[in-house]
Amino acid sequence: MKKIFSCLLVTVLMALSFAGCSRGGEGEVAVFYFTYSDAYISNVRSALDKYLDEADIDYNDYDANGNQSSQTDQIDVAVSKGATGLIVNVVDTGSNDAASTIVEKARAADIPLVFFNRSVDESVVSSYEKCVFVGTDYELAGHMQGEMIGKYLLENYDAVDINKDGKISYVLFKGQEGNMEAIARTKYAVEDCNALLNEAGKPKLQFYDEANVNSYLVDQDGLWSASSATNYMSTILAQFSESNKNMVELVIANNDEMALGAVSALEAAGYNKKGSKTIPVFGVDATDAAKEAIKNGKMAGTIKQDAEAMADVISKLMTNLRNNEEKFKGINKENIIGSWRVNIPYAAYTKEQ
Repeated sequence: MKKIFSCLLVTVLMALSFAGCSRGGEGEVAVFYFTYSDAYISNVRSALDKYLDEADIDYNDYDANGNQSSQTDQIDVAVSKGATGLIVNVVDTGSNDAASTIVEKARAADIPLVFFNRSVDESVVSSYEKCVFVGTDYELAGHMQGEMIGKYLLENYDAVDINKDGKISYVLFKGQEGNMEAIARTKYAVEDCNALLNEAGKPKLQFYDEANVNSYLVDQDGLWSASSATNYMSTILAQFSESNKNMVELVIANNDEMALGAVSALEAAGYNKKGSKTIPVFGVDATDAAKEAIKNGKMAGTIKQDAEAMADVISKLMTNLRNNEEKFKGINKENIIGSWRVNIPYAAYTKEQ
């Protein structure tokens, strides 16, 4: 009897350790985040909690802390507890394996599944009639960022060209290898900026480190973190400086957290402060901290990824699916892609916004 009780106690404690916020048990919707520490995801979580509360849906939030195995275990616990729906910000986007496994778990339990934010292939989502994806046109974010950067440079070229060599030296911080959002933003931010520079008769952007064939620096932990960009930028500034006439003159980041991490290193080196020289820094997400940095002149711009709108759509989809109503009831038709996806529109955000 003691052995049975001990096993039950361990199971209960394990389940509780996975959970971040709970309003119920059996019958709840389980919400899985790739990490609570990401600023944009934190905004989505706050908004989604609010919308689920308003919809009178019991829910439980889980933090995978960037670990796919942990998230998969959390889903198993939630399903075993009788969850009536799964909302998943999947950790591993490098292949279809993780998302496919989650779909099979939802199918076996015959419960609806909403993936969001981190890209999941159409083939995976469409394989289960009670599954839908909420995201963005991630290529568009790269295009918009590239256009924003190109226009900024054409308006401020001489000021940005600190070493006066006629070219703009840049660094680019990529959030995660294999992530489709990161790949698209990395590609199009530079390509579209170069296209505008070329039209104006200006040289294309030059990556600060000629030995780096990738022309980007990746967060090795895949967390798109401020700390990774701060560490990279601090190391760069120790070698690439105005005194050496090879100063990095532009910072492009796949998200605002990395952009703000770069700003921290630049401030420590005496840049991007009131009365000092400013290195233009661009991000994606339009988090509150990034908007404040733009207001104060520490960042030049970002692309707004609307956390509030994403949370609203997720809540509506889950409500519709749980009530066996038309999947896209109450969703703007312009944002619906086929029968499997809803895209949340982007918007440019600069000091003028």
